[in-house]
Amino acid sequence: MHWVKADDLDFGGNPPLGRSGHTAVNVGKSKVVVFGGFADKRFLDDIAVYDIENRLWFTPECTGSGSDGQVGPSPRAFHVAVAIDCNMFIFGGRSGSKRMGDFWMLDTAHVFKMLACPIVALDSISFYFFFTINFYIYLPDIWQWSELTSYGDLPSLREFAAASAIGNRKIVMYGGWDGKKWLSDVYILDTISLEWMELSITGSVPQPRCGHSATMVEKRLLIFGGRGGGGPIMSDLWALKGLIDEVLCTQLLLFGGHGTGGWLSRYDIYHNDCIILDRVSVQWKRLATSNDPPAARAYHSMTSIGSRYLLFGGFDGKTTFGDLWWLVPEDDPIAKRSPSIPSAPPESQSVTVSDGLAESSLKENQIEQSPLVELQKRIGIMISSSNFQVNLVDEVDDKELFELSSRLAGESLPTRDHLACIQALRDRWKKSSASSIQLQELGPLLRDYQRLIIHHLGNLRSDGPSTKSNLTGQKVHRYFHLKSASQV
Repeated sequence: MHWVKADDLDFGGNPPLGRSGHTAVNVGKSKVVVFGGFADKRFLDDIAVYDIENRLWFTPECTGSGSDGQVGPSPRAFHVAVAIDCNMFIFGGRSGSKRMGDFWMLDTAHVFKMLACPIVALDSISFYFFFTINFYIYLPDIWQWSELTSYGDLPSLREFAAASAIGNRKIVMYGGWDGKKWLSDVYILDTISLEWMELSITGSVPQPRCGHSATMVEKRLLIFGGRGGGGPIMSDLWALKGLIDEVLCTQLLLFGGHGTGGWLSRYDIYHNDCIILDRVSVQWKRLATSNDPPAARAYHSMTSIGSRYLLFGGFDGKTTFGDLWWLVPEDDPIAKRSPSIPSAPPESQSVTVSDGLAESSLKENQIEQSPLVELQKRIGIMISSSNFQVNLVDEVDDKELFELSSRLAGESLPTRDHLACIQALRDRWKKSSASSIQLQELGPLLRDYQRLIIHHLGNLRSDGPSTKSNLTGQKVHRYFHLKSASQV
């Protein structure tokens, strides 16, 4: 698969403004409807519609009336939204400190049922058969909200619940947060009779949670992740059987999300990887994607449009996103589009790197064709072509790097051979996958990358290769031949 950032050529109209905690669902077979969310310290109640066939974003003029006289649902985020045919159903969510339990339907195409005159048939033994032919007429582009009065086992107020369609008539909803406790209840809604039914679950049950995902895969409802009682963010997967007989969606795709940074980190982390659930082996597999993925985020939406997926919005702890991204197969025409080249910063712009590793300015025009420009920006290396001075400890004096390399080398190398140990560690890193590198290795690894880039750029700006002394006082000459940033 291939990530491509959407541009103005992909669609017309006005895409929705940046937000998080919104919903985006496929309504009918030709539209994606984005509703609500949170941005600029306020909750939203607007609708943005993407017309798939015409590749156009537009804002419909909605009609309707609720119990308080409003046209549609009040502003909210972290609600659930499920599409059944040409209708979108909204339940719950949050606005400010208030949790909600109201229930709404957005009708995007009224259906008129016409009864034809009965047709009478007479068989050979004088039995009469009566046939009635029904005609259904769909009138598109009718956007009408209705606040629904439902019956049965009504679910309590909640936010961060998750729901999925069952066939073309029912909705299943699981969990959430009611402001006091995490929930683990399961409700089924019949969208024809508007009756809720709470399911009685036998056997083992998931821990109560909110902020999880709920997706019908084949005959089962799959519940993944979420935050549970006591506050931990979970990564467990549960399947609820017995909801349906027919086979629906056959694969589960996850992108991004919000997790914990581990016991050494005070902060939570945000992800930007794609994970596929293999339904045959029942194993998680990382989806191979080319190009750089979107920035890490959570509280975004991802909608299936044929063989494509459309990612919108989200939040990473600091920034609310308004970008749109395509995830498409390699043979898709969008995948062949060249990625945009980031603009160079002003010549006088200076960048300060954390921990005092480097502080300088960079004249982009002097290394304009270098593939290392992008890598410099990512790892915080900005070097002046006129004053090449960076305060970065040498590799033989990097105590943490040496201790790590000596420990990993074990008895295979004498620990007094500093450079041999360090090179053995580099060889190990070269053969390792990203997921296999230990947390304690990241600091030394980053500094070693920075040294490599600094030495390489120093070579580019000098008449010959850079030199330095080893422990014996001899000069060591090194070339670093780097064809691309991704190769580094």
